[in-house]
Amino acid sequence: MRIALAQIVSTEDRDRNLDRALAAMDEAAAAGADLVAFAEIVLDRFFPQLPCGESSQKAADLAEPVPGPTTDSIMAKAREHGMVVVFNLYERDDRGRTFDSSPVIDADGTLLGVSRMIHITDYEGFHEQDYYHPGDTGAPVFETRAGKIGVAICYDRHYPEYMRALALAGADLVVIPQAGALGEWPDGLFEAEVRTAAFQNGYFAALCNRVGVEEKLTFAGESFAVDPDGRVIARGKRLEEDLVIADLDFAKCADSAARRLFLKDRRPELYADWVAGDL
Repeated sequence: MRIALAQIVSTEDRDRNLDRALAAMDEAAAAGADLVAFAEIVLDRFFPQLPCGESSQKAADLAEPVPGPTTDSIMAKAREHGMVVVFNLYERDDRGRTFDSSPVIDADGTLLGVSRMIHITDYEGFHEQDYYHPGDTGAPVFETRAGKIGVAICYDRHYPEYMRALALAGADLVVIPQAGALGEWPDGLFEAEVRTAAFQNGYFAALCNRVGVEEKLTFAGESFAVDPDGRVIARGKRLEEDLVIADLDFAKCADSAARRLFLKDRRPELYADWVAGDL
């Protein structure tokens, strides 16, 4: 199948951002994409770059339910094009908790469910613990018309346990909505990390990164897709908007080293104590 990664700048006008996301879906459909994915918090400027306070209150006003107005618009466009969509937005649940969330929408416009970011960080430029509750949706894999899709939202990709859980749940493709900035980590590290995860777990992975200059951060773009052998098969522009197209053959998952060798030779009876230890 064919996927599209919509690498677009998020302005201060969230209505315009939604319109541009819908236009990117039109462009992806014209390119023959079966699935389109978006970067992290694509409707808004990246508010976690600032600590809590006045900015936090403004951000709280942006959180919305799922389903809600934004997902209704995305679902309608998905139905129009017969396209699977992995979106990302600032969610508020019926208890008032807020999450960094990725609704997954099937090609008939059905909301299949939501992945919420599990691991929440706090460091300079990424004060996410001020804004997000830790996710409570586990590591779901969604049966879509385009295949079995898992989601690892930004920081979750750093955790091998989470990336492995998606493989064990049957993911053929892991979509990674990201807000990755210049200078945040050494050049090439995002890509190396995702290539390794894809190779170790026998799935395709597609990272869609933010792009644009904001208050404290410049987001790099360079969205990319890798195959189950860890090879980069598509890469987006650096510091520019782009629609990154990649063709995936899920037969490669079954023939991957992970599925032929690594996964079947696991020793899960040993792992519980290893991963439960504190540093």
